[in-house]
Amino acid sequence: MEIFIVNHISKNYTFTLQAKNSTMSVTVKNVTRLFGKQKALDEVSFSINSGEIVGFLGPNGAGKSTMMKIITGYLTPSSGSVEVCNIPVKEHSLELRKKIGYLPEHNPLYLDMYVREYLDMVGGIYKLKNIKERTEEIIGITGLNPEAHKKIGALSKGYRQRVGLAQALIPDPEVLILDEPTTGLDPNQILEVRNLITEIGKDKTIMLSTHIMQEVEAICERVIIINRGKIVADEAASGLTSLTSGSGTVITVEFNKLPNIDRLKEIEGISNIESSGNKIVISSTSENDIRPEIFRFAVENDLILLELSREEKDLEAVFHELTM
Repeated sequence: MEIFIVNHISKNYTFTLQAKNSTMSVTVKNVTRLFGKQKALDEVSFSINSGEIVGFLGPNGAGKSTMMKIITGYLTPSSGSVEVCNIPVKEHSLELRKKIGYLPEHNPLYLDMYVREYLDMVGGIYKLKNIKERTEEIIGITGLNPEAHKKIGALSKGYRQRVGLAQALIPDPEVLILDEPTTGLDPNQILEVRNLITEIGKDKTIMLSTHIMQEVEAICERVIIINRGKIVADEAASGLTSLTSGSGTVITVEFNKLPNIDRLKEIEGISNIESSGNKIVISSTSENDIRPEIFRFAVENDLILLELSREEKDLEAVFHELTM
């Protein structure tokens, strides 16, 4: 077991860190953040265990990026506390930045620098020993070898994201905070970066923000959903459907013409209806299959059924229900 002693004592704090073996990597307690009179975060609390890969989800403006910036020490909370590796962030943000790797949503890179040159510079900022060796190691881990001789400005978006991940990994952090790491990438690049994050996650604690539900289902063991500054769900990815109403089923119906929606809502067990043209998506709260009732509705209202299918709610449906 690696032991690090932080030679910094204030407010009667003395810290002994157990690298990669602490039970709790991130602890957030009652964090509120105000921007003027607006509450970006409202009494937010959660914890992340060492070695977990956690998806941090929410609609635009929900408070995801604000929370991540507070965890990394770039913002301070208006009230509440955050600890990373058992160290309070507010009092010891400089020490903690050695323990946290951060990839912001808008990956800030020096486009006129060469890949190796940039990573060497980052290693120098962290005052690493054997910077050249560490740079080459990280280039290998992130698959940058084919492009390492180029200027960052000449790289594709996928490789720029790899450079961003490489700079986050340079200090060998215990915790990785990744804010929208696949934004703007094509499907092949998304898959490459996703596989890279999965590989890195074997010995890191990762907090991942994304709007891509398939990414969360493929990578994350646990999901935290935030909406309007409050946590609305915190559950193992496999157990999220139990948090929403009813049996967790979605029924897709297409008629030959748009039906009377108010009359359709009278069917017992329907919790929500969304329509796009003649196609309707129905959320069901009934433990029983309501498709026979929908068929009967079609017959009684002189409608022709073009489609009638039922599926279990996926993460996207759960997200939609919890955040609308």
